[in-house]
Amino acid sequence: MSLDIGLLWNAVVEWMANGLWDLSWWQLLLYTLVTTHFTIAGVTIFLHRSQAHRALDLGPVPSHFFRFWLWLGTGMVTKEWVAIHRKHHAKCETVDDPHSPQTRGLSKVMREGAELYRSEAKNTETIKKFGHGTPDDWLERNLYAKHSVWGPTLMLILNVALFGVIGMSIWAMQMVWIPFWAAGVVNGIGHFWGYRNYEAMDASTNLSPWGIIIGGEELHNNHHTYPTSAKFSVKPYEFDIGWLYISILQKLGWAKVKKTPPRLRMGAVKPVADELTLEAIIANRYEVMARYARGVRSAVQQELDLLKQKQAQKSDVSLLKGVQRWLHRDAEKVPERAQGQLAQARAAHPVIDQMLTMREELRQLWLNTTLSREQLTNQLQAWCLRAEASGIAALKDFSVKLRAARA
Repeated sequence: MSLDIGLLWNAVVEWMANGLWDLSWWQLLLYTLVTTHFTIAGVTIFLHRSQAHRALDLGPVPSHFFRFWLWLGTGMVTKEWVAIHRKHHAKCETVDDPHSPQTRGLSKVMREGAELYRSEAKNTETIKKFGHGTPDDWLERNLYAKHSVWGPTLMLILNVALFGVIGMSIWAMQMVWIPFWAAGVVNGIGHFWGYRNYEAMDASTNLSPWGIIIGGEELHNNHHTYPTSAKFSVKPYEFDIGWLYISILQKLGWAKVKKTPPRLRMGAVKPVADELTLEAIIANRYEVMARYARGVRSAVQQELDLLKQKQAQKSDVSLLKGVQRWLHRDAEKVPERAQGQLAQARAAHPVIDQMLTMREELRQLWLNTTLSREQLTNQLQAWCLRAEASGIAALKDFSVKLRAARA
């Protein structure tokens, strides 16, 4: 009898140490990375692009898989996540934004992103106003939403059964993956630090041109510029792994993409900009301004070359270099600390001042809602005439190409 108890005890100890699936350390790491990547894919493809923004329709197979996996791996409720995210876009960078580092501070969003999510999930007004159109079938009502805690609990049991005590550490990693990367990094750093392809209305940034670790969510500025696009990458050097998965699903017949980022089409250069030119510019205003920013950078480089030829003082060069990052920003987006330096640089460099002045005039074409289509077209024509007569090569080149824009 004592021998049987000893054998049983040894078996229990061995199971606690190795579980039912005895894997090496690198295999355990691979399992953790694969399962957490499934979770990331579920968030970006199902919750974010399909449910929150309706950028694509998912077939029943991937939809049910992602719903089940997200219940198992996160316990998040679809309606709550969608409502909070839609409110984030509707109230972005305001006090009503559930998780903006611009109003709440980067440290708080990074450290307490999950707490901010849970707090907003209790706001019934948010859920009612922004959570429409999400799944409301028997499974959602009776399992996924009603018993959201059961999913992570089941994941814990499975991990411990498969891997023994170390399964608890794997489970902890699985549970913090989304709060850290999505609630913390994307919602925090993604509105605070990084590069911007477009002058979106908010402070969104691209964290990296290669969207792999967070499923493409790294391209956050691109997403906030074109929120209803199923594809987040826009530049040739950018990669969105979430879009790769969506493309595969579409080839399998399990997904239907509804929208991708618009592209400014170019045709023959017209003698004079017309109403169709105006239409193309307004429809593709973010790309137009991104192209204008390249012209500003070209003008700045020419000014720096002139300073070098004149052997100007280092302070003059430093001043222009110091404000480069703000030259393509809307005036209201330039922080107060940089406004003085920017004014000095504009006063010292009439070319830069004229380009920024005309940039704002161009922006008014889509901001001014009091003028008729004909009046705006006349303003565009006058703008092009002044740009091409300015004597500034970058400005002239931009205007000529602008007259080739097609709707």
